[in-house]
Amino acid sequence: MFKSRRTGLVRRLWQSRAGGDGGVSCCGLSEPPGGSPELLSAASGVLKRLKEQALCTLLEAVESRGAAPGACVLVSRAGPPPHLLLCRLFRWPELQHPGQLKVLSGCQGPGGAENNGVCCNPYHYSRLCGPESPPPPYSRLSPKFKQKPLDLSDSYTEMDASSSLCITAGDVSDTSLSFDSSKQGHWCSVAYWEHRTRVGRLYAVCQPSVSIFYDLPQGSGFCLGQLNLENRSEAASRTRGKIGLGIVLSKEPDGVWTYNRSDHPIFVNSPTLDSPSCRSLVVRKVMPGYSLKVFDYKKSCILQHLPTPSEYAEGPYDPNSIRISFAKGWGPCYSRQMITSCPCWLEVLLGR
Repeated sequence: MFKSRRTGLVRRLWQSRAGGDGGVSCCGLSEPPGGSPELLSAASGVLKRLKEQALCTLLEAVESRGAAPGACVLVSRAGPPPHLLLCRLFRWPELQHPGQLKVLSGCQGPGGAENNGVCCNPYHYSRLCGPESPPPPYSRLSPKFKQKPLDLSDSYTEMDASSSLCITAGDVSDTSLSFDSSKQGHWCSVAYWEHRTRVGRLYAVCQPSVSIFYDLPQGSGFCLGQLNLENRSEAASRTRGKIGLGIVLSKEPDGVWTYNRSDHPIFVNSPTLDSPSCRSLVVRKVMPGYSLKVFDYKKSCILQHLPTPSEYAEGPYDPNSIRISFAKGWGPCYSRQMITSCPCWLEVLLGR
């Protein structure tokens, strides 16, 4: 009975790997659908070392595609890194090195509960956005930046983006002023916007990490699906349908990170995404399954001692804020020049 149940769990795991993350079939990646013999053999060895409860946890995470990531799945270190093998098997066949992965907040990671243990739950990891990860940041003022053709696949056709170009500071935000969170008991507050209209109240974040989502089967956090707005635009309604599992914001020792759990890209802007010597607007595209450090504490300390930019096209300048747009980009490579032209976006207000 025990052996047959275990065999059934392993069989379901193999069957669940028909496609990778972000709705991309394995056929579209460098590995064939069956995977290389070396990968299959090594991954099979990892699965054989897992206990039944660990297999159940892994199966739930894989079948839900991260909607229910579950607990850590610990396994002893032996041979190739187990977390790399299962991340390749179930999410990213093209992975080459553990350094391309980031441990998500709350996971024991490669350290594990034992010195030789490692968590091999593939949905406890994300891909790292870095210099080698497409696409690069878009900087409208950097002298090294070459203007790219307008991305017509993501063009803003729902309303005239030029209507936002004359926006004044008062139109943008009544909350974009930094506050001292040490007295409030939370490290950031999150505002949800649709175009120029803020929807709902500020959401205070006290825990080290928070999920911001439209629909999440398990867990808690900031549910955007519950926020109602009269006369919601068609563009906002369509974009809200793409938020899905949304993002995870986490406060970590080196800064604030965001993990894109949805099936569509997100676009991020913060003062620390560019070099301290260049105070230009930089928008980074974060693909599904990727993580990006969206606010760097060390860079922020440097920026605090530099003069405030004399011109900031998107309203009041806040050195302690992050802006995140779901599915739609803005900036020099898009017809939306300002984030207030994006249908659904977040403003993350960090404490000093």
